[in-house]
Amino acid sequence: MLKGKTVILGVTGSIAAYKMANVASMLVKMECDVHVIMTENATHFITPITFETLTGNKCLVDTFDRNFQFHVAHVSLAKKADVVLIAPASANVIGKLANGIADDMLTTTVMACTCKKIIAPAMNTNMYHNPIVQDNLKKLQAYDYEVIQPDTGMLACRDVGDGKMPKEEVLVSYILREIAYEKDLKGMKVIVTAGPTQESIDPVRYITNHSTGKMGYEIAKAAMLRGAEVTLVSGVTSLERPMFVDYVQVVSAEDMFQAMKARFLDNDIIIKSAAVADYKPKTVADDKMKKKDGEMSIELDRTHDILKYMGEHRREGQFYCGFSMETQNMLENSRVKLDKKNIDLVIANNLKVAGSGFGTDTNVVTMISKQEEIQLELLTKEEVAHKILDEILKLKG
Repeated sequence: MLKGKTVILGVTGSIAAYKMANVASMLVKMECDVHVIMTENATHFITPITFETLTGNKCLVDTFDRNFQFHVAHVSLAKKADVVLIAPASANVIGKLANGIADDMLTTTVMACTCKKIIAPAMNTNMYHNPIVQDNLKKLQAYDYEVIQPDTGMLACRDVGDGKMPKEEVLVSYILREIAYEKDLKGMKVIVTAGPTQESIDPVRYITNHSTGKMGYEIAKAAMLRGAEVTLVSGVTSLERPMFVDYVQVVSAEDMFQAMKARFLDNDIIIKSAAVADYKPKTVADDKMKKKDGEMSIELDRTHDILKYMGEHRREGQFYCGFSMETQNMLENSRVKLDKKNIDLVIANNLKVAGSGFGTDTNVVTMISKQEEIQLELLTKEEVAHKILDEILKLKG
């Protein structure tokens, strides 16, 4: 994912420095070229050789170190960097950067960088809330540094409060958002539905389906990584909410219909991947519920056809993509939806192929538009998400 990209990790004197070994490892596994620069104080918490072993690059500490190939290291490294992450960022280094002080390898290199710079403060909660530190962070933000808000919890000093460095996956997510993909969706608003809906029968039971929401979540994440402003309207799932996405939780088909009705006209691209329950129980008194052979039978009403409603009320310039899951005549039945529901692209899920459908990390789909049908091979759902976005951009023009 990050092949050909260069990331500088700046590590300062904080107990949270140990987390950065895992961050470096995660980035290297994505084929990223990782360079670590440490302050002298950081070496008391974790050794440079740890990062050198993980990254295959010399870990820089001393500005005047002669034990490397001759070049002006802080300038040459700054020129090749795609993004800089300083984590943990101590109050001392934050103060230096905010006030133009460059007196070690880390601060001189960061000063020479023209790429995006991200700061993850980590310190005692009272230090973090010191007005001077807060002013310095605001000053950095004014200079286009991005500041990651610290987590709240028990700190190394046993105080409880904010000042804790976020987990490694969060730090890596900020890097991925910045450099993982070309921002070909920048300036666009995308709304995605995902997951199953639930229709209550009584306080205990409900009607639903086997959807896990994985495909929709991957589409939302992919659109975000490509620069879109993304809203994810999700049914109840066990999936972790994607970062940097406006998340709207719904339960029933009516909830999802109302959420989409209120928002879809504000978006440029609408992708409905949610598996909405087609029926809901009729509202009847418990004593009037029908019983057959001792078993309760429930009368059903159809739920809203959300995609059809949006197709009928679409505004000019919007692009609509819907999903189809057919057990028979998959392509024929899916193609009918293009005209019937007034949409631009249908993604037909092939339920008869191993590794596709609900609950898997892979999928096999056919992308159907008025112009063509494109059959994709077995791919991860992340890969399918990007293929779908590629096709939407091609058709949207």
